[in-house]
Amino acid sequence: MLTARQKLAALLAPVAVLAALLAPAPAHAADQAVSRNPVVFVHGYNADPGVWGPLRGRLETAGYTDAELFSWGYDTHQSVNEVLSGRLSSYVDQVRRQTGAARVDLVSHSFGSLVTRWYAKFGGGTATVGHWVSLAGPNHGTSTAWACALWDQACRDMTPGSWVVGHLAEGDETPGAVAYATFWSNCDEVVNPDGSVPLAGATNVGVGCLKHNDLLGDAAVARGVQEFLAS
Repeated sequence: MLTARQKLAALLAPVAVLAALLAPAPAHAADQAVSRNPVVFVHGYNADPGVWGPLRGRLETAGYTDAELFSWGYDTHQSVNEVLSGRLSSYVDQVRRQTGAARVDLVSHSFGSLVTRWYAKFGGGTATVGHWVSLAGPNHGTSTAWACALWDQACRDMTPGSWVVGHLAEGDETPGAVAYATFWSNCDEVVNPDGSVPLAGATNVGVGCLKHNDLLGDAAVARGVQEFLAS
């Protein structure tokens, strides 16, 4: 015959099992679930956030949620250092507040590479950026920008030897604890020379013969970006 204590233990056993099932997951499990940074896409000259549709879609297929992906739109005819990098800084701060993330990952195309680099190097971005990606960025200038430099500040910023390009090249091209990567094509009709894209200290990836805007939708490039962001 069961004692009173044994009967009480038998009655309480299911309650203990239920409590264990309903108990919150350990804190480290929640930390593992939120281990990646939100991504901020920065488009190039004369473009808009819509250009990121293919890459956003591939990242979503890889597991990113819409709440982790942000596309910044801006007037591409303004100056990198005096206007745009400051506005990008404000947008990054907004994303960090919204998501609770300490850092964001920046993925830029073309002219957007200069804007994001200036923010990273001179705008405090080394403390708020985890990964920085440049797709076909005129990081050391492009001669094609001379075609519009007479009347457009952004074009002047992109010319070889410009004040912006020169200052970005001074000292460490990839400063801070940020992980940097560039993706460049040997058939880029916009960035001239092709060697303008790679940076000292970055992971520089040659993508073969792709047109300037084709890097935005290429599956291999998207896979490379995804793998770099996960590194």
